[in-house]
Amino acid sequence: MIQLTRRGLMVGAGSLVSCAYAGRGRASPPHRLATIGAGEVGRTLGQLWIKAGFKVMFSAWTLEEAQNVAREIGVDALAGTPEQAALFGDVILLAVPYGALPGLGRKLDPVLKGKIVLDATNPYVWRDGDTAVAAQKNGAGIMTQSYFPHARVVRGLNSINMSSIRTQAHRAPPLLAVPIAGDDPAAVAVVAELVRAAGLDPVVTGNLASATLFQPGHDGFEVEASARELKADLKLSP
Repeated sequence: MIQLTRRGLMVGAGSLVSCAYAGRGRASPPHRLATIGAGEVGRTLGQLWIKAGFKVMFSAWTLEEAQNVAREIGVDALAGTPEQAALFGDVILLAVPYGALPGLGRKLDPVLKGKIVLDATNPYVWRDGDTAVAAQKNGAGIMTQSYFPHARVVRGLNSINMSSIRTQAHRAPPLLAVPIAGDDPAAVAVVAELVRAAGLDPVVTGNLASATLFQPGHDGFEVEASARELKADLKLSP
């Protein structure tokens, strides 16, 4: 585990370079990944990316919780506060209850300007109240972008249970398909590469509005299928 002070973060972040995608003929994703949330979602995806050769900073409600996760994972796992994670990462994974997003947006959006925010959250009225009602009405992707107006939001990795991702990542072809959506094509391409790095097959459904297809209560939610099968289910072009 690596722990960074704020000063150490500022000094050292630029030197964390990964060559995981060199020479593969695809757009390389940024080298620095961070999670806001270190529960099942943040921990599962962070571990998969670490295994793919990336350094990942985990953050949680408390620094102690993030440190415990990083200590458990070991090499290439960093621990920080949400503010440090937002500063550190080029791609920041949102892995918290959906109801936390408005507050996080007010706090972190200035730091996340121009960065890719990968939203793996899900809105549930029983837990998230009016925030979930708005996401159900307007679409979770659209609402998340409104909370982080200066970030490049991509929705994805929210529609499949993490237990399935842990057991099926890097399975024999056809790989498990993961729907993703976003308004920024370059950001979507980066997230698609991170999905591939995790041993999964990205299926781009379209812009952020199309992310409604795979949020709770819709046809693409909790679908475990190949890319061909998922596209057929969602009536997307092959």
